[in-house]
Amino acid sequence: MGQTLFTNVRIFDGNAKRTYSGEVLLQGNLIQKVAKSPKKIKANGADVIDGAGATLMPGLIEPHAHICYVDGVALPEIGRIPPADHMVLALENARVMLDAGFTGCFSAAGVGESKLRIEIALRDAINSGKFPGPRLLAASPEITSTAGLGDERKQHMYEESVGLVADGADEVRRACRMCVREGVDNLKINISGDEFVRHGHAQQLTYNDAEVAAAAEVAEMTGVNIACHARADQAVRMALKHGINIIYHADYANNKTLDMLEAKKKDVFLAPAVGIVYTAAYEASDWGITTEIAESMNMLSKLENTYRVYHEVRKRGIRALPGGDYGFAFNPIGTNARDLEHFVNLFGYSPSEALIAATKLGGELMGMNLGQVKEGYLADLLLVDGDPTHDVSILQDRDSFLAILKDGNFHKTPDPDVMAARRQIAAPAAAE
Repeated sequence: MGQTLFTNVRIFDGNAKRTYSGEVLLQGNLIQKVAKSPKKIKANGADVIDGAGATLMPGLIEPHAHICYVDGVALPEIGRIPPADHMVLALENARVMLDAGFTGCFSAAGVGESKLRIEIALRDAINSGKFPGPRLLAASPEITSTAGLGDERKQHMYEESVGLVADGADEVRRACRMCVREGVDNLKINISGDEFVRHGHAQQLTYNDAEVAAAAEVAEMTGVNIACHARADQAVRMALKHGINIIYHADYANNKTLDMLEAKKKDVFLAPAVGIVYTAAYEASDWGITTEIAESMNMLSKLENTYRVYHEVRKRGIRALPGGDYGFAFNPIGTNARDLEHFVNLFGYSPSEALIAATKLGGELMGMNLGQVKEGYLADLLLVDGDPTHDVSILQDRDSFLAILKDGNFHKTPDPDVMAARRQIAAPAAAE
């Protein structure tokens, strides 16, 4: 296995509040050594990359990925694409995510029952090395109830989008087992509804205690991850009761529920997925969601609740991760890094706190040695033109990525002309 040595870089290691000057040596797909200036790494025969003072940081990790979504306006569009066409689109989405600096994706649901294996096949295609894409933990469709989020059926017509409808504990158990049989890494269950379905639905439970217990039982017995859609306060409590520690949204959690989350903060991961709500509320008029319609869908009041909850989540030290629900026309696949800016502007996180959430905490969620520039960790790295600990918005510009590595291999190789120009205008990274 070859060696690659990065010199003259500023390092954001996934832990520190600031970058520091140093060098990083890769051996194959692992980070072998990290040295903080003025220390140097000796590596005879290594390929040396002079970073010209750019920032070397862990790759971004999307905690609530919908990598098989189609950038449409409404969920039913997902179900209308034939499976073969959908597979091609999923492969393109995977490349787009890697181009955007995301080297890991924890899926928060694939697509509907008839296309259950698309995301599994996508994961396997990426892992084979035949197609570019992030590390992917593939998920089940959204396991949902009749009339729940993801149930597109009508009495006179069958239609599907992202849901696998199961009612009653036995059906839920069978649906989960089927998904495990087909090879998912993650189960996803919708415990509450959503305003994208109908007014007030987000604050309603869509599964009862026995149904949620059945899903959690299968996850525990089979060793797969389980995550839940839980906007309603009672949905969050039900998730905690049954040991579901990956909780999406939690917009309406009250103070007592936040106390419960805080009591389990070493185990729990939250992801608000605020981007979809924000864009629907303020930026989706070109797709028919005017301010008036957004207000009628409770988008603005939901945002106020989300702001309240995640200011508290930050203060209490509960793990929350930026990202989620990208894959619609008004917040398309590949723009996921905008969520880091939302964490800063909407929830009061510092840039470094948002970066830690998108890297180190993402690695913890994935259950892999990811998300840190640390000896023994996997070499999923970004070389960034600028310092994201000062301004996370630079990560939304793909041109800011001078290099992208996954598993020690370059997805994007530094352009010699770009690096030479940078060396001319930037002094070497100053030792601290």
